[in-house]
Amino acid sequence: VACVLEKMLPLTAECSVLVARGWDGQVVSFAPQRNVHVEGILAVTHAYEGTMPLALADRAREAAISIAQHIDYVGVLCVEFFVVDDGSEHGGLVVNEMAPRPHNSGHYTIDACDASQFDLQVHAMAGLPLPQPRQHSPAIMLNLLGDVWFDANGHPQEPAWYAVLSLPGTHLHLYGKLEARAGRKMGHLTITGPDVASVKTVARRAAELLSLPGLDAI
Repeated sequence: VACVLEKMLPLTAECSVLVARGWDGQVVSFAPQRNVHVEGILAVTHAYEGTMPLALADRAREAAISIAQHIDYVGVLCVEFFVVDDGSEHGGLVVNEMAPRPHNSGHYTIDACDASQFDLQVHAMAGLPLPQPRQHSPAIMLNLLGDVWFDANGHPQEPAWYAVLSLPGTHLHLYGKLEARAGRKMGHLTITGPDVASVKTVARRAAELLSLPGLDAI
């Protein structure tokens, strides 16, 4: 039986970088965001200054731009990285996965940036100039899986949207899927605010109301 043996990596964190490249080779990017996965599925995205050392963030952004340039890519590209303990001051980066499209970890850009990943995808495809996106608010994105539509006993329930949307800076996006199933991505909730502390406070409360995983990482 053919096998591929891979060395276990000393993983310390995960991050991703979204870049957009036009037909003319122009490239713009969003700042790297830190991601938390639960059972292999993205649960939380942290998008604000200080999620990782600046030197490491710069290296991740430069690597993502270099990849897009070298493969002559056009459109939005998400490059996901493992941050590993390699003995250096800030850690090393290993490319984990590339998504040739707008990505789940970039959904926060809809509410926290003046140009979203979807805006840049349209610009790139249409041959329009690519504006360098600016983030106007710190943000945390919570993934909403089908599990939220069931209680602890597996009985169907309507999630506590009213309570969640009563919290400041909450932005609910549902994808219009008719059937909720465990592990199925049904939508996301982005929390924005004037500062990181307030965003974290609201995100924790929203996660509690919806019984979302990854709460200890907020």
